[in-house]
Amino acid sequence: MIERLLFPFLLDALADSPAVALLGPRQAGKTTLALRVGEHVAKDGLGGRLCGSIYLDLESPGDRQKLTDPEAYLAQHADKLVILDEVQQMPALFQVLRGLIDQGRRQGLGAGRFLLLGSATGELLRQSSESLAGRVAYLELPPFQTLEVAADQQDALWLRGGFPNSFLASSLSKSLTWRQNLIKTYLERDIPSLGARVPAETLRRLWTMLAHQQGGLLDVSQLGKNLMLDAKTVNRYLDMLVDLMLLRRVQPWHSNTGKRLVKSPKLYVRDSGLVHALLGIGTHDVLLSHPVVGNSWEGFALETLLNAAPLNTSSGFYRTSNGAEVDLLLDMPGHGLWAIEIKRGASSKPRRGFYSACEDLQPASRWLVYPGAESYPVGDGVQVIGLRVLTETIERLRLL
Repeated sequence: MIERLLFPFLLDALADSPAVALLGPRQAGKTTLALRVGEHVAKDGLGGRLCGSIYLDLESPGDRQKLTDPEAYLAQHADKLVILDEVQQMPALFQVLRGLIDQGRRQGLGAGRFLLLGSATGELLRQSSESLAGRVAYLELPPFQTLEVAADQQDALWLRGGFPNSFLASSLSKSLTWRQNLIKTYLERDIPSLGARVPAETLRRLWTMLAHQQGGLLDVSQLGKNLMLDAKTVNRYLDMLVDLMLLRRVQPWHSNTGKRLVKSPKLYVRDSGLVHALLGIGTHDVLLSHPVVGNSWEGFALETLLNAAPLNTSSGFYRTSNGAEVDLLLDMPGHGLWAIEIKRGASSKPRRGFYSACEDLQPASRWLVYPGAESYPVGDGVQVIGLRVLTETIERLRLL
């Protein structure tokens, strides 16, 4: 079993808060992690109070039936961690949870009562923030990350992506088929459930365009023209992909340098395996000869670093009209601004635009991240560093 880095953070959150919402895309491993937490609670307890757990899948008619009278059912399990999967499927439940949490507080039953799992962040956040303000902590579980697999499996993780069933598949063809089926499920079920009113094939074309343009600047008018959709509709579907944690918008960095800055966000399909599945890339040889290879690696590295960053980290990219550019900026509280350029080649050097951007921004640390393992300086304060090593460095800051 692959050890999930989030496990201790999840236990800590449950020890401090009456409810914890664990967010992540479908099939990222939320249920597996939640059940492991439940086993831990059954064995070792939590906060000296909980003595077990129960699991309810709110997409299951049988489990939904148990919650016909949710207040009565949940009240009888006050000594257990209650795990509610796909909780956004029952919006009315949030008011019940609020009442039970407040009642439990008066009775001295504070932390660790409910673990809420969800794969549509926007809806879950809206519902929970309205009813559970001050009562819920939020954590995000991405698919497998670099530090969760062996060092010699980084290329496999890049190719297959981090969804457990894809990464652990017994062959490349089975991995690709699983990802293609996942894409089909999203197009035919999950996205329409959020209100999509266009054919699945149109949505597939949009998603595929985004994969071809991985890391490109958002041009809504061009996307709309290619799909024969208006800008408002395109933006709505982009919002859905972000909501489902399948697409990441990286915002331009706001700076008072006086330079003319690019104002459009950059778009990344968050899982590299889905990028490759959308483009029909099933092997390393095909990937290395494909035009998307550089942008695919950039997206893989960027997602890895952002997922490792401490809470309250500000992030973005920097680009000016005269060519100054930084792929990723991380402003981590207490550690200053980090400027990161992402390259795939082992002998890569920073672009002139990276040095120009560093003159504008004066970051505390300057990195060129690449797939290898060696670290060495290349002048002007820039350190070449392997993706895994830099991720470990950032992860240690998260643990402080």
